[in-house]
Amino acid sequence: MQNINFEIVKYSDKYRQQVFDVWEKSVLATHSFLTTEDFYAIRKIVGTIDFNAFDVYCLTTETKVIGFVGSADKKLEMLFLSPDYFGKGLGKRLLDFAVLELKADKVDVNEQNIKAVEFYKKYGFTVYKRTDKDEQGRNYPILKMALNQLNHS
Repeated sequence: MQNINFEIVKYSDKYRQQVFDVWEKSVLATHSFLTTEDFYAIRKIVGTIDFNAFDVYCLTTETKVIGFVGSADKKLEMLFLSPDYFGKGLGKRLLDFAVLELKADKVDVNEQNIKAVEFYKKYGFTVYKRTDKDEQGRNYPILKMALNQLNHS
């Protein structure tokens, strides 16, 4: 990995399929709590997202998108990384970018996505509200988290 040059670049539609592929691989690796039916329903929704409607940036190598981050109104709406790059500090790099450049200070996380919850807590986010269902009314509790500026590392 030392010889790979990573760059964060503004999303453009030329990255759409790669962003979708990263989303799919990441969710399959981290969201084992989803039913197959719900995964495909959410996949269909993600397929219709206009990523230009958000402030989206892609983490790229010279040849491909390996992760992306997006925000709207200072809320982190998406942060996904290809599972091939988990545990290498690149998720933190995307989160740093979202917090420092996009001024994101809130995020919603599936409660069952334990690793993501811990990732945000380690960064300095704290839970301020819990919902029993996700935005589509499915039985996946959501933790609403905010960045505690005093704990931010």
